[in-house]
Amino acid sequence: MFSDRISDYFEGVAAKYLSAVDADPKRSNQHEIGGLPAAGFKQYLGTPSKDQEYRFKTKQIYIADDSVAPETVEADVTWYDCRRKQPHRGPEYRLYYPRNAVTELLSEGDFLLVAKLRDDSLLMVFTPAGSTIERQLRVLFALDNVDERFKAGSVETLRLFLPLRLMLEDLGIETGQFETGDDAWLERLVKLFGGEKFPTTSAFSKFARESIEPKVDPLADPDQAILNWMDHEEKLFRIYERHLVQDRLREGFGKDGADVDGFISFSLSVQNRRKSRVGHAFEHYLSEIFTAHGLRFEQGGGKGFTTENNSKPDFIFPNFSSYHNSEFPAEQLHMLGAKTTCKDRWRQVLSEANKIPLKHLITLEAAISERQTSEMQSNSLRLVIPTPIHSTYTHYQKKWLLTMSDLIELLNFRHVKK
Repeated sequence: MFSDRISDYFEGVAAKYLSAVDADPKRSNQHEIGGLPAAGFKQYLGTPSKDQEYRFKTKQIYIADDSVAPETVEADVTWYDCRRKQPHRGPEYRLYYPRNAVTELLSEGDFLLVAKLRDDSLLMVFTPAGSTIERQLRVLFALDNVDERFKAGSVETLRLFLPLRLMLEDLGIETGQFETGDDAWLERLVKLFGGEKFPTTSAFSKFARESIEPKVDPLADPDQAILNWMDHEEKLFRIYERHLVQDRLREGFGKDGADVDGFISFSLSVQNRRKSRVGHAFEHYLSEIFTAHGLRFEQGGGKGFTTENNSKPDFIFPNFSSYHNSEFPAEQLHMLGAKTTCKDRWRQVLSEANKIPLKHLITLEAAISERQTSEMQSNSLRLVIPTPIHSTYTHYQKKWLLTMSDLIELLNFRHVKK
């Protein structure tokens, strides 16, 4: 499994809620953020003299819970002393950023995280207050009691377990750096799968499940099993992917090796494959766990494995024929959606099985906002979260969340066992 930590990618972070002056162009035309030195952030940006400006490549992101995709802008920002023309006054350092598509979306009260990355660039993430991404960033960097003044976060010690890794990669932070032992894994993978193309998800997942050390018992601890299997597979996939991608990059793109469109298309295919594969792997491991526990279930897709309007729920318990049988007891029918990350897509589950009033959704997403989980509750959707991820949720949310063990116990109680 991965052993990298948040400090491998970040030097330091600070966060605040935007004031009217920060966000409203009618109140300020400067596009500047002050107050970072008070949070200790000057140590990451330096101390420019009166006649100096420090420039940093920066990725600015605006993301809301209902965003189809985040708004992202890459630009240079300037760290300078705004009193540089006043030699008799002490320095006041500010971060200047140009007006762009991200800054046009800002509102007073939005949450802002500023991060210094190990590659010497900056990351600025803006999101509405109370959003899931705010909650996730605050959990990731141990940010409590944030207000309109910058507060320093922590980048120490936290190991990047899979849910947090997925969240960072949504923000464009590439994780999964090379580690000692990767070459030995690559040798095994190339020997088994050929080293020229990606194997099927089921074949790759089978190898990951069988090769993990130490072994995990899906009967004794299904919650830890699903996380360990997913984390181990993700590491193996990145090792194998790195090998295949490097070979493709050596070939170049186009006759002269400089086909930009070809390179972009290839890059997008890599990202899409990652997202598709992790979802299929998640369903594969859930299927293995349900089978190990002797549960009756079927997965959606294909003729006869659909519900109303040709919907394809991820899992139906006990099976689709029972779902379509008007004489089968409705209280013994269950539906489970499976999404590694929810975002706004959890609503898709609501219309996938009309005969089942209370639906379940399992996810690996950490720290979903209370606003989102309250909306799920009001729509009769119950979240299933593996036990180790519960620590990222509030005390109030934990009372409502189910674990995988809880779900399996519920299904056994409802006579879904074979």
